[in-house]
Amino acid sequence: MNLSDSQTGGPVPRRVSAMEAVLTHLRDAIERGDHAVGDKLPSEAELCRRLEVSRPVLREALRALQAMGLTVSRTGKGTFVVAATVQDPTFGDYTAGDLLEVRRHVELPVAGYAALRRTPEDLDRLTRLLDRMERETDTTAWVAMDTVFHITVAEASQNPVFRRVIEEIRDALARQSAFLNELGGRREQSDREHRAILEALAAGSEHDAVDAMAHHLDRVETTLASIVRPERADTPTKGRPES
Repeated sequence: MNLSDSQTGGPVPRRVSAMEAVLTHLRDAIERGDHAVGDKLPSEAELCRRLEVSRPVLREALRALQAMGLTVSRTGKGTFVVAATVQDPTFGDYTAGDLLEVRRHVELPVAGYAALRRTPEDLDRLTRLLDRMERETDTTAWVAMDTVFHITVAEASQNPVFRRVIEEIRDALARQSAFLNELGGRREQSDREHRAILEALAAGSEHDAVDAMAHHLDRVETTLASIVRPERADTPTKGRPES
């Protein structure tokens, strides 16, 4: 079974990476019950052979399964299934739901205060950072700058407590960002959302800054939901309420 790169359907197809294809295959197998809760997954070598992918690709998929809460890796023993369905992905020490709840309570007022208190130096740092992000081709480097962007906005609020809170969840934010970019194709969209936040800060508009940050977090939530509970081709649509 060769899980090489393919494309999804739709009016604007997005390339599906080999890692995404492997993840989908393994996730479907777990949700179908082919690998029941408590079962150990085949070894990495065996999975690489079956799926015809490299070990780095497989390991990325296994990390994503663990972030989704479907599996756990036990040193020296292998990877074990611990849940049959995805509930709430975990990034480091925090679940996605907990992260989003805190971010809404912290980063919305942060954006508002930053619009009112930012200095020319703050705007210059954010502008240079975002310019680099939009040019960056390495995903790992971009993820690192993504977290720095949010910390720098917190610094612009001129309240050190806000910065400390964002610093506390920095690792989780980076893990979530990498997860969303790999599985949700979030990068370009995120750059646009960051640009809108920066423009609101530069204009000194508290209202627009809060709205821009709220939109950014809304899109994070929507993308997470699409990954956790993707639309299946065989999912019946009859009777689904209109949004």
